[in-house]
Amino acid sequence: MAELASVSLLQKGEGEPLVFLHGYLSSKESFYYQIERFSRRFRVTAFDFWGMGKSAALPQPWSVGDYAAHTLALLRELGIDRARLIAHSFGGRVALKLLASEENPFSRALLTGCAGVPPHRGAAYRAKVAAYRAVRRVAPRFAARRFGSAEYRSLPPVMRESFKKIVNEDLTPLLPRIRVPVLYVFGKEDAVTPPYMAERLVTETPGAQLVWLPGTHFCFCEHPQAFNAVAEEFL
Repeated sequence: MAELASVSLLQKGEGEPLVFLHGYLSSKESFYYQIERFSRRFRVTAFDFWGMGKSAALPQPWSVGDYAAHTLALLRELGIDRARLIAHSFGGRVALKLLASEENPFSRALLTGCAGVPPHRGAAYRAKVAAYRAVRRVAPRFAARRFGSAEYRSLPPVMRESFKKIVNEDLTPLLPRIRVPVLYVFGKEDAVTPPYMAERLVTETPGAQLVWLPGTHFCFCEHPQAFNAVAEEFL
């Protein structure tokens, strides 16, 4: 029971299994409105990813594949298979890995604000990367403080290395291998995973559908009634 011993886990309700996978540096509590609603009809399982929330710290930097492997092991320990899935952002990255695998434990998946599509990078970004690499050679500590997002700078060293592995992986080659129903739900004002990412996901995932809701990257929190209505129909 190695995985169970290292995660903060919530299980609630009775019925067919429904799993929640939260976003990066978030927690299972981000799905409060969905857990309250769907635990009336499903056996809900939600947990904090390793290194996040109240779960154990990472022993070493993990990639998306590492998170997916540990998630699959946890679900196996819990006896969960052919579950429905709701995942957000980074949870969507992990979901894409699992949905495209031969051991996919999900029968259908709703992915909101799903990450995994490479962002459009312009000349300004490339110049910033070149400047960072040049400064890092002579002043690595200054480079670490000066460059990168506030979120990145706030992470402990192991999580920083994990973060780099995660954000630099293009998951779009996995999309054609997905063989279960997928619904993408995105906020119209989402600036974290903008519309072009949603369009590419739905175009390259066989049989997938896309629903737009009011709100940002957290439309499921901002407009829970609208989100839950869409989710309930799909699930």
